[in-house]
Amino acid sequence: MASFEEVVRGRRSIGKVKSDPIPKELVEKLIDAAIWAPNHFRTEPWRFIVMTGEGRKVLGNAYVDIASEKWDEVSNEEREQRSEKEVAKAFRSPVVIAAVCAPSDDPRADLREELAASHAAVQNLLLSAHANGLGAVWRTGDPTYHPKMKQAFGLGEREQIVGFVYVGYPDMQQPEGTRTPGAEKTVWIEN
Repeated sequence: MASFEEVVRGRRSIGKVKSDPIPKELVEKLIDAAIWAPNHFRTEPWRFIVMTGEGRKVLGNAYVDIASEKWDEVSNEEREQRSEKEVAKAFRSPVVIAAVCAPSDDPRADLREELAASHAAVQNLLLSAHANGLGAVWRTGDPTYHPKMKQAFGLGEREQIVGFVYVGYPDMQQPEGTRTPGAEKTVWIEN
């Protein structure tokens, strides 16, 4: 079994995965790792929406609704082609997990901390995917934060999507990773 440091250093964004289904139990294992992220006041400000099979059309249709806002002067044929391309984005992996920040009503909870905890949950999910032989990529971008995306998933007024995690068995070579050494990014204040 790989050490924690090997898992952290070995994880990469894997954008090309096989269409093979992922067992539900394995997806649940990833989410179980996600929920152990640190969170201030134990608010657990996250939710996950798992899309598989035709369930991914919810995401695909939302991509179409958002992108089509800019298709004013496009022919019907071009509109259909662009729609197919947008829907296809949701089918790039057999499992897509929408990670949602669902802020607590606790008056002590700060939205910035709730978002940070939700992002930490996504990192745990990505690390768990890697440790379990899966490839994953965390996708965001303007459509992620669009009001129509929130509407597509029935999110509450205060809830927001922090990203979509595409998960599958890798179908590409894992890229080499590089980082600037931590010592070059660290300032020590002593005495």
